[in-house]
Amino acid sequence: MNIMRVKAKQGRVDTEATDALVLLFCEGEGLPQEDGVILDRALGGALRELLQSKEFDGKAGEVVVFHTHRKLPAKRLILVGLGKKHELGLDQIRQAMGHAVKRVRHTKCDAFAIALPSIVPHEASPIDVGQTVTEGAILGSYQFTTYRSDASGKDVAAMTILAPRKDQLHQLSEGIRRGVATAEATVFVRDLCNHPSNVMTPTRIASEAKTVAKDAGVNLKILEQKEMEKLGMGALLGVAKGSHEPPKFIILQYQGAKKKDDRPVVLVGKTITFDTGGISLKPAENMEQMKADMTGGAEVLAAMRAAARLKLPLNLISILPAAENMPGGRAMRPGDVVKTLSGKTVEVQNTDAEGRLILSDGLAYATRFKPAALIDIATLTGACVVALGQFAIGMFGTDAALKEAIRKAGLRAGERVWEMPLWEEYFEQLRSDVADMRNIGGRGGGMITAALFLSKFVGDVPWVHLDIASTDWSERERAYIPKGPTGIGTRLLIQFLINRSL
Repeated sequence: MNIMRVKAKQGRVDTEATDALVLLFCEGEGLPQEDGVILDRALGGALRELLQSKEFDGKAGEVVVFHTHRKLPAKRLILVGLGKKHELGLDQIRQAMGHAVKRVRHTKCDAFAIALPSIVPHEASPIDVGQTVTEGAILGSYQFTTYRSDASGKDVAAMTILAPRKDQLHQLSEGIRRGVATAEATVFVRDLCNHPSNVMTPTRIASEAKTVAKDAGVNLKILEQKEMEKLGMGALLGVAKGSHEPPKFIILQYQGAKKKDDRPVVLVGKTITFDTGGISLKPAENMEQMKADMTGGAEVLAAMRAAARLKLPLNLISILPAAENMPGGRAMRPGDVVKTLSGKTVEVQNTDAEGRLILSDGLAYATRFKPAALIDIATLTGACVVALGQFAIGMFGTDAALKEAIRKAGLRAGERVWEMPLWEEYFEQLRSDVADMRNIGGRGGGMITAALFLSKFVGDVPWVHLDIASTDWSERERAYIPKGPTGIGTRLLIQFLINRSL
């Protein structure tokens, strides 16, 4: 999709000529200060009457379209509820904008304006508000129509944020810049994950990485199968054996730190372009969703592009071990033993626990860069879905400061994490009779044993593992989250990088 153009300008709501003017209301708070009063006066008290009649009360997700009948330069007002004032956070604004832009599109408007909200969360700066409004609008307008011959949905082309004072414009513009980068990255991830797996192969992922490297000015290295064999990436190669699609090991490097030798942040993303489960075949129901098993890899690729476009002052490396997990004649079998890049051996008791295998080689390779922080993100376990449902990302880690930084970034981005224990006692479930460890630990604590498995390949590097199996796919459309691939985790990573850069 074409990304919406967003700008900020100083202006008044009663003089702005636009197809639609969006106004955000808190529940039970009456007319928004100044803007609401000015508009109500021009409309002869119609807004106040609407609120008094309870036809619109500002409840979260509530939307009303009000035609101005030429009493204002704006053809229509779109009133959107934020919910209760004491519960207002940045994500409530993001959700309101998601609802707003859908209604704007429904009215077939090409462009719209929004009055800068008069009520904002405590301590939220114009940068925060500008970023949040932008994210909600762009993400809420998302559509994937590449393969639809009857696609008729028109994109909303532009949004203007109206600020009452000129001194707000600099910060608002910076917020817009960040919001466009984070939302555009999420759209990129959604697109990659929406493409079917006969299109989005490991080779296509490598091609996308080449485009990112060229556009963003980052260094790219792609290891082919023979190079992986020479290095000893037996876990990744074992997973790829059943597929005709060759694996790719993709490394992107961005150097934005003033000191070029600053230790980098390294991101590693699980990039399984389709997961049948291999010989341990998955049930047929919902298997089509496994085209999004590459979400982690898509997100670290998108985070790299965003960091370079924002010119963040840090060094960053993104690693994508990419493969397809298929049950071919050469496929890895239950009971096989693979030797990982680290030298540790793994008994493969279930070929559907392939994500941790490719990540074991990805993480071991990442430690060669001596990272200041190492983060992996993966659609790793069905157990995460059972434990956390669809509203939280599972987090594990070895470094308290890094975990707290991730937690804060998640709250800011509206992509929250929940920490789970990484206790050594769980490793008993991973002990193997024939190898250093096995790749599954039984039904109990499946998310924990998967994370503990990964922990054996990171050495003493500060490390966090994010399990996004609970959030990567939505069964229904929500305010700014589409049905299907969500891209959740992308803005969390980018917000973490932005916060680290400040």
